[in-house]
Amino acid sequence: EVQLVESGGDSVQVGDSLRLACAASGFTFADYAIGWFRQAPGKTRERISCISNRDGDTEYVDSVKGRVTISSDNAKRTVYLQMNGLTPEDTAVYYCAARFGGCGLSRQALYDYWGQGTQVTVSS
Repeated sequence: EVQLVESGGDSVQVGDSLRLACAASGFTFADYAIGWFRQAPGKTRERISCISNRDGDTEYVDSVKGRVTISSDNAKRTVYLQMNGLTPEDTAVYYCAARFGGCGLSRQALYDYWGQGTQVTVSS
């Protein structure tokens, strides 16, 4: 059974940091790219970062560049999203998703498996 389980979401203050984790099972981790998406209240879900386990390629949306780092631990089958300098605009439900191959386009429909999400709330 394929599973993606997010963890690490929390309620924090402006300027704080969080590290989200996405634990994967049930598929060949090394053949997949893992994307982190977020959905803020009233907004569409967007991919903010991605890492390819095949070649280590990483992608970031402009709004998080310089504040967010994605990494992957193949031995633990876990992808991490380190987020620094959090602002209220980062408040959202964060999801990880897996797609076969590389990161490629950010469209949600290209992703095969999804986690249930973890809530991040940033208060001023």
